[in-house]
This record gives sequence, C-alpha cells and structure tokens, in this order.
Amino acid sequence: MSNRIKKLAFLALATSVALVLSYVEFLIPPIYAALPAVKMGLPNIIIIFVLYRLGVKEAVCVSFLRLILVTLLFGNLVMLAYSVAGATLSITSMAILKRFNCFSAVGISVVGAVLHNLGQILMAILLLGTTAIGFYFPVLIVTGTVAGILVGVAASILQKRIKNS
Repeated sequence: MSNRIKKLAFLALATSVALVLSYVEFLIPPIYAALPAVKMGLPNIIIIFVLYRLGVKEAVCVSFLRLILVTLLFGNLVMLAYSVAGATLSITSMAILKRFNCFSAVGISVVGAVLHNLGQILMAILLLGTTAIGFYFPVLIVTGTVAGILVGVAASILQKRIKNS
C-alpha cells in the first residue's frame, strides 16, 4: 500500500476517533455544574497526537473536519463560531510552540487549552456585544490548565504506545 493511502487512512481514523471523543464529551454530565462551558477537550488528545505524528497541516485538517462534523451532528452555527474561534487560536499556538520545540506535549496542550478558551471568550464578546463575559476567563485559565495537563499526558502516552509504521 502506498504511503499516501496509509496517510489518508490514518487521518480518516484520527478524525473518526476525535469525533467519537467529541460525542463522549457530550455524554459526560457537566463535572462543574456551576462552571458552564467547561469541558475536558478529549478530542485534543488526537489533535496533539496528529500534530506530533504527521505535522501541522494534518492536525489542522483533522481539527477543522472534526469541528464541521460535530456541528452537523450535534450542534448549530453559533457553536461552530465559538469552536472555530477557539480551535484557530489553539492549533496556531500549538503549531508555533511545536516548531520552536520549547515545550513538551503537555506544555503545548496547556497553552492550546487556555488559548482555545480565550478564543471562545473573544467570540462571546463579539457575538454578545459586551466585555462583561471576560470576567469568566480566569476560571477558564484554571480549568483549561488542568484539562490541558490531562490531555497532554494522554497524548504523550498515546504517542509512546502507538508505533510508527
């Protein structure tokens, strides 16, 4: 089988697994009922894995294809706007940090998680027309850091366990 076909099959599988992890996240009841919009970011395990395994372009493709599929299956256009804003800041920051090799996968995951939250806050400010929502960002920094650590550790373990072929 050609390398191009293997790569395409790998990306399709990665997108599928990220989509399933998105669905699993929808099924998990809010851990922090008092903290709306707090999620683990389970699909980012796959995005970070692809970023390290194949590269930036492939991670961006998997990330945005997953967002489109999640929106079509479980969401709406407003959710897509928030997701795209967050994902754009997240994947851009993770790609830059990986390129300069200045952080581990865990550190990159934390920065990606926090900037994902920043992107969503900025989109909320834009859509709601008020900066008052910014008060919630410190909470999202803390929860994003915790989630980023857990996701980064999971992505690192996955990277070590799944061999290149």
